[in-house]
Amino acid sequence: MQFLIIWPFGTDYRVVETIMLKLPAFNSNESQQLLPYNLHFSLLQTSKTQHEVAQLHSLSIKTNAFHHPYISSRLLALYTDPKINNLDYARSLFDRIEEPTLFSWNTMIKCYVENHRSHEALVLFNELLSGSAFMPDDFTLPCVIKGCARLGAAEEGKQIHGLVLKIGFGLDMYVQSSLVSMYSKCGEIDLAQKVFDKMEERDLVSWNSLMDGYARCGGIEIALELFDEMPERDAVSWTVLVDGFSKSGKVDEARKVFNRMPSRNLVSWNAMINGYMKSGDFNSARRLFDQMEFRNVITWNSMIAGYELNGQFTEALKLFQMMLNIGPVLTHATLVSAISAISGLALLSKGRWLHSYLVQNRFELDGVLGTSLIEMYSKCGSIESALSVFQAIPKKKLGHWTAIIVGLGIHGMASHALELFLEMRRARVRPHAITFIGVLNACNHAGLVDDGQRYFDMMTNEYGIEPTVKHYGCLVDILCRAGHLEEAKNVIEMMPMKQNEVIWMCLLSGARNHRNIEIGEYAALRVIEMAPEAIGCYVLLSNMYAVAGQWDKVSQVRETMKKKGLKKDPGYSAIEHKGLLHEFVVGDKSHPQIEKIYSKMSEMRERLKWMGHVPDTSQVLLCVEGEKDKEAELENHSERLAISFGLINVEPGSPIRIMKNLRVCNDCHSVTKLLSKIYDREIIVRDNSRFHHFKDGLCSCMDYW
Repeated sequence: MQFLIIWPFGTDYRVVETIMLKLPAFNSNESQQLLPYNLHFSLLQTSKTQHEVAQLHSLSIKTNAFHHPYISSRLLALYTDPKINNLDYARSLFDRIEEPTLFSWNTMIKCYVENHRSHEALVLFNELLSGSAFMPDDFTLPCVIKGCARLGAAEEGKQIHGLVLKIGFGLDMYVQSSLVSMYSKCGEIDLAQKVFDKMEERDLVSWNSLMDGYARCGGIEIALELFDEMPERDAVSWTVLVDGFSKSGKVDEARKVFNRMPSRNLVSWNAMINGYMKSGDFNSARRLFDQMEFRNVITWNSMIAGYELNGQFTEALKLFQMMLNIGPVLTHATLVSAISAISGLALLSKGRWLHSYLVQNRFELDGVLGTSLIEMYSKCGSIESALSVFQAIPKKKLGHWTAIIVGLGIHGMASHALELFLEMRRARVRPHAITFIGVLNACNHAGLVDDGQRYFDMMTNEYGIEPTVKHYGCLVDILCRAGHLEEAKNVIEMMPMKQNEVIWMCLLSGARNHRNIEIGEYAALRVIEMAPEAIGCYVLLSNMYAVAGQWDKVSQVRETMKKKGLKKDPGYSAIEHKGLLHEFVVGDKSHPQIEKIYSKMSEMRERLKWMGHVPDTSQVLLCVEGEKDKEAELENHSERLAISFGLINVEPGSPIRIMKNLRVCNDCHSVTKLLSKIYDREIIVRDNSRFHHFKDGLCSCMDYW
């Protein structure tokens, strides 16, 4: 007869081992030798820590008790318990069990699924089917079906569904509920509905799963009908509706459901905030955020990412700083959004601080964080730091290669970008469509027409990547910048996909730069046909006529803009100093240092005259009366105010970094080259298309932009 020993020595395994090793070795065929088994049974019930379980595991091997199916199964369950959760060691233990019980198989499969290693769960499930004497039961099947749902593996799920029917679990409520959930999450809503219709008894999980499936597939109205039919509801039911309406753009309906909820859980608050953010209603999202008594990392990430994706970079960084001070632990998603917001504002000092934070807190840079840092340094004007991050990554992935190639391209370092592209190919990293956009842009900014055409052809011929309208846009821009306007026009008209206004704008810009009125007017007509309110088209057309001295046509364009209520976006330039962003517009008088800034500008003007600079007034496009007035208009351009501020405040020897929202005009480009020589300063300007590195009277673009 088996009996349970009440062990008086607690968990002092040294005492246990001393006594047990004096007992006869465990033999399941000899009932008189059951004492070691019962000792283990008692201790297994009280073991709680990994150290205790490891000691007992070692003891079971020494006493030969490990081979008893209960002992091995119980040890496996302890190693996979959430309090210990040593999954890899558990698998090693499982592989040492000569004949695992179905309980052991189920334990391992469940643990893989719960730890988001569902692929390994499915592999083990196949081993159960092919290499054991057991068939899966009503515990195994829901676990592997859940694994398929997490992987989005609809085909594997269908095969398991077939097995379910074959072995007689087709009417098991828990198995059916798992199938409804799996098909819903995999987008197979018709199959989910069929399983649901065959259920004799439907639990709350199956109702919620089907509702969620319809909401995911855009059938929010059907989800609402199901909600009304439900015999009972819980917080998940309400949250599915809130989330479904939010994601379908019906934020007002989502709010109505949210307001009706008997009790709101954290998921419903997050869904509502996410819906407001995606619709651009930042104020409502922030009001909800401020009302919440408890927020988790998803709440914070939704707000920060929402601000960042909608260009509200300053608000994103304010909230990020608040999260640092009082919020939960930062995740990769939080940090990526913060880095992107820093990139948008070109706040290099904050970017360096965040990079240091990542290193100090031992975040791995092998993945998306490394890519984000490379992009951030590139967009903040420090391509050297971007290269340093790239070179420090031991296992470079496609995202890292693409980010540095794009960065080098916009900084005018085409030869370096193309060298890295070749190195990437030698490393057998297969480029994707975005990589080629970076390569083509590098060719564009360096005027490499033949290379651009070659890489455009390589994309399809060697890698089977079909060019998108963006790739054609890059090719057209390459041809336009080189003056091959007719060829660029032919490329647009022969494109295999529908043309858009952006690509015709490329041709119009090229015509403006090369003073080709005929092609410019042709391109402008195409743009206006597609986008009658495109303000950029009218501005470019006006610029083109102004450069050609056709002021009557400039007036006609301006009159058309006035009738349509179109206004040109105001130009501004920004410069960071001591973590603060200082913005300037044309003729700005609002800055606290404005007297010093204009005094420095007067000095700049005199030194430019001494260097022989003559203002290029052809770029003054609004029919300003008098040559002196035109010169004054140029002298007050926003980037000159920013340069003046930089000369006053940025330490000698440090680059002056300026961000501008519009293209640098010809006169400002010439002036900045001269100022870099006069004051012996490197001036880095990011305009709306590329970076210009001004040094010793030269620009990295070689006057080709």
